Amino acid sequence: MKTFSKLPSQNENSSLIVCPLCGEHKFKALWSVETSVFVKCPKCKLVYQNPQPLAIDVIDRYDETYFKYEIENEKSFLNLILLGLKDIKFDFNPVSSNHGNILDIGCATGLFLEYMKKNGWNTFGVEVCESAGNYANNIRGLDVFIGTIENAPYKDHFFDVIHLSHVIEHITDITLFLESISRVLKPGGVVYCTTPNISGFQAKLFKGKWRSAIPDHMILFSIKTIKKAFRDRGFYMEKHKTWGGLCANSGYPKLIKTVLDKTSKIFGFGDVVIIKALKPTNYST
Repeated sequence: MKTFSKLPSQNENSSLIVCPLCGEHKFKALWSVETSVFVKCPKCKLVYQNPQPLAIDVIDRYDETYFKYEIENEKSFLNLILLGLKDIKFDFNPVSSNHGNILDIGCATGLFLEYMKKNGWNTFGVEVCESAGNYANNIRGLDVFIGTIENAPYKDHFFDVIHLSHVIEHITDITLFLESISRVLKPGGVVYCTTPNISGFQAKLFKGKWRSAIPDHMILFSIKTIKKAFRDRGFYMEKHKTWGGLCANSGYPKLIKTVLDKTSKIFGFGDVVIIKALKPTNYST
């Protein structure tokens, strides 16, 4: 049931942190998952790893093993991305060549960017896995910065759309991360962010055995906490959608899965949530 994850190496360093969302020092232990401990903030209800590894150590986990995983699954991942964007009514046609700059953070091998490029978008990517980024650049002919968005050399207010799918839960400093996104996004620009939903049915059912409770996930957002993260940075939350009642290998009868998949999308308790966040035209930090 778990998604891909690597156990921390013996060389990694970790330390106790305050709540990444509200700065609260107190926390309550929630789950122990392999070598990681997830806690819950009593103030804002954010669930996060504590102690938490350093960002540089987390990035080092994305090596050749991860690259192989992405290559093997890139087509199914692209299909899920497109389904999520269609659910939230994303317009796949850029307004013009001057209004069609899209950035995909955590673009992996670049298949989504290749798809968007064919649809007329000016495409750019950010990827911390060097092998995946090189593949996107050298095999697919894309423009991918290998590193983090915080260090990417993009001009201020350059992008019309920023997309990130299953990325934000891996971030150790979400304040700096979202500030970096805001810097390169145009006023009036849009962010589409997909992440596991800890307020969904599967998380409540499986708890510490939930497939998204893994060492690679620094933060597990609910619908409320992911919206708060963006609102605290000045974004306006336009809408959200969820999907996924039960995963395919859950062991439950197919009929139950079918019913839960449909109702989770209707009533908003799906396993994954996508949000559409707008940067106001009068945005200020």
